[in-house]
Amino acid sequence: MWLEVLLASVLGFVIYWFISQDKEEILPLEDGWWGPGVKPIAREDESIRPFKVETSDEEINDLHQRIDKFRLTPPLEDSRFHYGFNSNYLKKILSYWRNEFDWRKQVEFLNKYPHFKTKIEGLDIHFIHVKPPQLPSGRTPKPLLMVHGWPGSFYEFYKIIPLLTDPKSHGLSDEHIFEVICPSIPGYGFSEASYKKGFNTVACARIFYKLMLRLDFQKFYIQGGDWGSLICTNMAQLVPRHVKGLHLNMAFIARNLSNLSLLMGRRFAGFFGYTERDVELLFPWKEKIFYNIMRESGYLHIQATKPDTVGCALNDSPVGLAAYILEKFSTWTSSEFRNLEDGGLEKKFSLDDLLINIMLYWTTKTIVSSQRFYKENLGQGLTQKHDRMKVFVPTGFAAFPCEIMHVPQTWLRSKFPKLISYSYMAAGGHFAAFEEPKLLAQDIRKFVTLVEQQ
Repeated sequence: MWLEVLLASVLGFVIYWFISQDKEEILPLEDGWWGPGVKPIAREDESIRPFKVETSDEEINDLHQRIDKFRLTPPLEDSRFHYGFNSNYLKKILSYWRNEFDWRKQVEFLNKYPHFKTKIEGLDIHFIHVKPPQLPSGRTPKPLLMVHGWPGSFYEFYKIIPLLTDPKSHGLSDEHIFEVICPSIPGYGFSEASYKKGFNTVACARIFYKLMLRLDFQKFYIQGGDWGSLICTNMAQLVPRHVKGLHLNMAFIARNLSNLSLLMGRRFAGFFGYTERDVELLFPWKEKIFYNIMRESGYLHIQATKPDTVGCALNDSPVGLAAYILEKFSTWTSSEFRNLEDGGLEKKFSLDDLLINIMLYWTTKTIVSSQRFYKENLGQGLTQKHDRMKVFVPTGFAAFPCEIMHVPQTWLRSKFPKLISYSYMAAGGHFAAFEEPKLLAQDIRKFVTLVEQQ
C-alpha cells in the first residue's frame, strides 16, 4: 500500500512538473477604438503636436471661490489620521493653497519639459518627451517609457528625469543615458478619456506601445508602479520582442502559493524562500498584510464598483478632492504616518508638489474618468487572461520598504521567470519616483547594466 502511495505521489509530482513548466504565451495584439461613436473610415491622424499647459484668471478665481465656501467638520479628539484626513491639518493646506500657492508659476514649471499630444485609437494621448541635454560622442540614449498610476500623474517623474537624462550633472555615472517618455494614462491629466466601456490596462499598454512606435522606437525599456506596473507588465506580454527590459516598483501577483506560505512562512522562512528581510516586511502577516490592506482598500472597492457616484462630489469640490487624494500620499508613503497630526505629508513632499498633482486632476476634470479605470480592470475580479500569464522579458524589481504590501522575490519568480534584479530599497513607499528619485534611478541603472551584460 505504501509503495502504491509513494508511486502515486511521484507520478502526481511529475505530472504537475510538466503542466507547470513555463509556457511562453503572448497576449494577442488586437486593435481598438475608444473615441466617440463609430470608428471613422478615414485613416487616423498620426501627427505629433506640441502641447502647453495653460491656465486662466477664470480657472483660478473659480478655484478660490470654491475653497472659500468649503464647510469644515472638526476632527475627533486625538484622531490624527486614523479616521482619514485630519481637518485641522487640512486648514493649513487650504490657507496655503488659497493665499500662497501660485498656479501660474507652477504651470510655467510644468512646461519646463516638452509636452506633446497625438491621436491613438480615437483618443488624444498626452506625453512628455525628454531628451538628454548632451551626449558623449558616438553614444545614443536608451529609450525609457515611465508610466504613473492613481492618484498620481506624469508629474511624479519630474525629479527623476534629470537623473536619467543628464546623470553626470547629478553625480551619477554616464554609463547609461536615457531618453524618457512619460505619457498620461487615458482619462488622467491631459490624456483624453475613453468614451466606451472596457478600457483596461491591456488596451492602455497597446496604446503606449503604438506611441513608442510612432516615436520611432522599436526596442525600449519600460518602468512603472501602481497601475503603471500592470500596464508595463501587459506591454511585455503583448510585445516581448520590443521590450528590452521591464523594471517595476510594484507587482500584481494574482495566482501563487503565497497565501499558504504566509500561514507558516515565519517559522519555515527558508523552506518558502523568504529572506530575513522578507520576514521583517511580511510578518506578523495579520497586521502587515491583512489589516493594512483592509484599512487602505476602501477606496478601491468604491472605485471598482460605483466610481461615478463619489466622483460627482470630488469633481465638484477641490477641497474634497485634495483630502481624498492627499490621504493616500500620507498612508501610502508610510503606514506609520496615520499616527501623526499632519499625516507626515511634508516629511517627503512639499505642499507645492502635492498641490500640483491635485491641480492636474482638478483643472482637467479627470477624477471620475481616472476612477473608472478601477472598474474596467477590477470590476469583474482578477479573471483576465493576462493575470494567469507569465512574463518572459528581463525584469527588475525595486522593493520599497513602505509599499502597501511587500512582494518577496520568491513570489515574483512565479510570474516573472526572467527576474534578473531584485533590490531591497533603503527607504520609500508607494510613490517611489516622487519620494526617492535618486534611489529609484540608481536601481533602474543597475538593472539596465545587468540586461546589457546578458
